[in-house]
Amino acid sequence: MVNIRKLESDLWESADLLRAGSKLTSNQYCMPVLGLIFLRYAYSRFKLVEREILKNRPVRGGRVMPVEASDFLSKSALYLPREAQYEYLVNLPADIASAGLTNQSGHTMNSLGEVVNNAMELVEAQSEQLVGVLPKDYTIFSDELLAELLRIFNNNALDEVGGDVIGRIYEYFLNKFAKNIAQDDGVFFTPKSLVKMIVGVLEPRGGVLLDPACGSGGMFVQTGDFVNAAGMEANAAMTFYGQEKVEYNAQLCLMNMAVHGLNGLIKSGDEANTFYHDAHNLDGCCDYVMANPPFNVDKVNSESAQSAGRLPFGLPSVNKAKEVSNANYLWISYFYSYLNEKGRAGFVMASSATDSSGKDKDIRQRLVESGHVDVMVSVGNNFFYTKSLPCSLWFFDKGKPEELRDKVLFIDARNYYTVVDRTLNEWSEWQLKNLNAIVWLYRGETEKYRLLLEEYRAVLGNVPFVQRAEELSEGIKALRDEAKQAVAEAPKREKKKAQADYDGRLAALEETLTTAKEAVWLYEKFGDGEYRDVLGLCKTASLADIEERGYSLTPGAYVGVAPAEDDGVDFAQRMGEIHRELLELQRESNELMGTISRNWEEMGL
Repeated sequence: MVNIRKLESDLWESADLLRAGSKLTSNQYCMPVLGLIFLRYAYSRFKLVEREILKNRPVRGGRVMPVEASDFLSKSALYLPREAQYEYLVNLPADIASAGLTNQSGHTMNSLGEVVNNAMELVEAQSEQLVGVLPKDYTIFSDELLAELLRIFNNNALDEVGGDVIGRIYEYFLNKFAKNIAQDDGVFFTPKSLVKMIVGVLEPRGGVLLDPACGSGGMFVQTGDFVNAAGMEANAAMTFYGQEKVEYNAQLCLMNMAVHGLNGLIKSGDEANTFYHDAHNLDGCCDYVMANPPFNVDKVNSESAQSAGRLPFGLPSVNKAKEVSNANYLWISYFYSYLNEKGRAGFVMASSATDSSGKDKDIRQRLVESGHVDVMVSVGNNFFYTKSLPCSLWFFDKGKPEELRDKVLFIDARNYYTVVDRTLNEWSEWQLKNLNAIVWLYRGETEKYRLLLEEYRAVLGNVPFVQRAEELSEGIKALRDEAKQAVAEAPKREKKKAQADYDGRLAALEETLTTAKEAVWLYEKFGDGEYRDVLGLCKTASLADIEERGYSLTPGAYVGVAPAEDDGVDFAQRMGEIHRELLELQRESNELMGTISRNWEEMGL
């Protein structure tokens, strides 16, 4: 698995050294650099799709038919003409003027900057929504500097990172370039695992999707992947609409969608300020709404917000300055209002919103009473890339079946995650499937659950999951012992190779053990496929239960606390051992202090 944080750091360090050595400001440097990242990632996806197309390519006259732009369109990917392909740009000669290259207009190009500008124009010609979006000011760079930037971003690790990689690296770079832009008004990049969870619960199949705070477009990208994986063509099945106040983010969104072959209508700037504008006139028209809006925004003009509509439950609290001092429930109201009579919404929200008081509580009560609140999920700390705050995922469903109209599923996933590093957590692919499985069972979709068990068995074999986990644990322990002995006995020049071989085998076993543990986690709770409330994890609450708890939508208020696992240690005995260890450390400390004092005296100090 690629360590994306190290990749980001390495890319930034290299690029920033160049910036520091040039006369360019951060603002001048920012978008051109992001444009190169876009071009490199577009090339990575181009080569991947090209290989798929060539697998079954017809042959005529002994020659394989060349690929065309239409082939890529059907595969939801961006076609790149040869002169816009990253490999072509990286391998250009140092002396561009002597190469006799001409641009689209037939003019001779004399610098690498002109060649890259031409590449961007060629890409824009492949996608109507990209026209005027890509940076085309590469002549501000010297040929030497630009060639070095192209080399830096020609990193094979970018080929291995799926999903919204542009958004992820974009945020990292933008945060470095201009911190005030990256975190303006609480805006921050949506982690991929949260986006996947939202898409997995909503299960988009076709229709209108709106993200009224679309940022870098991660919701669109993941939806496209989900729809394509279901055997449909995303652009034919879905219509994508976005609003994004920050122009940079909107440009990135369009670039990101284009790389993934998606078409959408994205509006930006003042007309895309969702508090004051329904930019696409979609109130009551959406099949799906997905968003990660900025949290806890203040100073929203209440009169302008009210006149902009989409507030079926009224305004939140307004202060003396006629401002909404916390806009969380404006967003929540918008997401509900945008849905059509069968629509579903999934969004990220500050944890505090699940039980905030005042007018927020009144709005929340009316939401609950509508019967359209579907699922609530608590997410732990450190999921966000630049923030450590916890959050909640909210899900609405106006088309809930009658048997679920009186119910809400609460999931407390604060203690369920995979540690990526000291400051970042995520849900692994298996953990995402497990969380989705709880929702399936709540909805009575047992066949999906059964198929997930089959997925686990395909990896682990047709044996009880607990047994397989125990076998793997023993196997890893035995292999570690074998590795230690084998490396110790290997000739000096063979030791590194022997260690690397064993490390690879151990890593594969440990990955399978992790999968086995997730299978055990799921099967011990839900067996062959029957939903049940699990203390500390999930609870299906009735509307009467929610009313009884003052209309709180905090999962922890319903699921309770899981019993602490017995680690087999006698508490009194262990405390006695700790006390004795402490006394021994104090004795050693006193002896050491005495020795130091005597040494000082001997030196006459």
